[in-house]
Amino acid sequence: MVFNSLAFLAFFPIVCLVYYLIPSLRWKNLFLLAASYYFYMSWQPVYALLLLSSTLITWGASLAIEKDARRKRLWLILAIVLNLGILFFFKYFNWAAENVAAVASAMGLTMQVPNLDVLLPVGISFYTFQALGYAIDVYRGDVKAERDVLTYALFVAFFPQLVAGPIERSGNLLPQFKTRHTFDGDRAIKGMLLMLWGFFLKIVIANNLANYVDDVYDNLPEQSGWNILSASIFFCIQLYGDFAGYSYIAIGAARIMGFHLMDNFLRPYFFSATVQEYWRRNHISLTTWLMDYIYYPMVGSSISKAWWCCCIFLTFFISGFWHGANWTYVMSFSIFGLYLVVCILKDKRQKKFERKHGLKNAAWWIWTNRAVTFFLVMIALVFFRANTLSDGFYALTHLVPGMTGGAVNRSLFHFLLILMVFGVEYCVEYKKAAAFIQRHFLLSYTVMSLVLSLVMLWLGEFTGGQFIYFQF
Repeated sequence: MVFNSLAFLAFFPIVCLVYYLIPSLRWKNLFLLAASYYFYMSWQPVYALLLLSSTLITWGASLAIEKDARRKRLWLILAIVLNLGILFFFKYFNWAAENVAAVASAMGLTMQVPNLDVLLPVGISFYTFQALGYAIDVYRGDVKAERDVLTYALFVAFFPQLVAGPIERSGNLLPQFKTRHTFDGDRAIKGMLLMLWGFFLKIVIANNLANYVDDVYDNLPEQSGWNILSASIFFCIQLYGDFAGYSYIAIGAARIMGFHLMDNFLRPYFFSATVQEYWRRNHISLTTWLMDYIYYPMVGSSISKAWWCCCIFLTFFISGFWHGANWTYVMSFSIFGLYLVVCILKDKRQKKFERKHGLKNAAWWIWTNRAVTFFLVMIALVFFRANTLSDGFYALTHLVPGMTGGAVNRSLFHFLLILMVFGVEYCVEYKKAAAFIQRHFLLSYTVMSLVLSLVMLWLGEFTGGQFIYFQF
């Protein structure tokens, strides 16, 4: 599998080299489309048929939306139903059948429900949302329907962000396929460093933390309170390192070829003072997609704060289902929804309190809020990581530390890994050494690349499995 190993480091340079050697824009795009489908078929060839189906459905429906104004809502509904139908069948059918059977059993009924032996296509939720976002944009008149099916197919299947995002918008990415990109040395260096940072987050940070987290969460009754607490903290950073790592690789790879993908993470775990800010910094492409295509249409022109709260909770409830066929995801994002409802209700009072006591710019107050936010996020993510709802409740009720020397010593290495990430992100957040890097561009990027490479070789865990978000 191309992205399950560092074989991507061999796959991508070849694609990049051939891409720049092709003179014609049309042939460049055809080559990228072929590379994208090869990349996707490396998991299962049949997946390509589903990707093609989603592409053709939304492409055809969008043309019909633009041409047939009287029935454009019908065409949009058709595109949504067909795409979500495919998503439901492969991702949720067995889970739904099991829940129906469980409810029937609780009511004293016996039901024979089918259980389909189907594989979950990698990244199906990502490209489905991206394709549906395009169809909705055409319906709203935000973008023109793309006549060239090959260009549109490349938009849906662009290989750097195909299987785990960022979930791109048609207004940003589609026009870039109509522009001829030439090689730029500075841009390529920045892209390579982004890719290197992404591999560092995955191989050094996420994979090392995963070993500890898996040991604890797969055997919760045998763990001390300290182990559960530290594993819960480590999972927050593991998830970030794993998913942000992929995003940086995707953004960096696209940038080397001249494409600009949207930022997906802006240092959410260490610098978010509220849960609202956390979601403005975390998984930005999904958050903005949910807000633009679900939350704001539901809210409409209402000025009712109660309705805002209902809509934000429902939006995050839906997000829980998007993440997977497991009640743990629904619980995790329902908790986030409740947090955001509280944020909406207390926003004015908190601002008034901060103004009254001069706390808005006080460093100690800011960092206290960041620590509280991290703790709240960790509580919600306990269910995200737990294997079952009962495991999640068990972990929450056993977070009070019971320390042993061995447990603390084992945790110190993982806390040092987190400190590495914090140090780098602190410098980026507050632009430390930015002027020096600007003056000594080549030297700075060379040193940073060498340091990241050496640390990866020294501390990297190269058997950590695929990226977590591939399953979504």
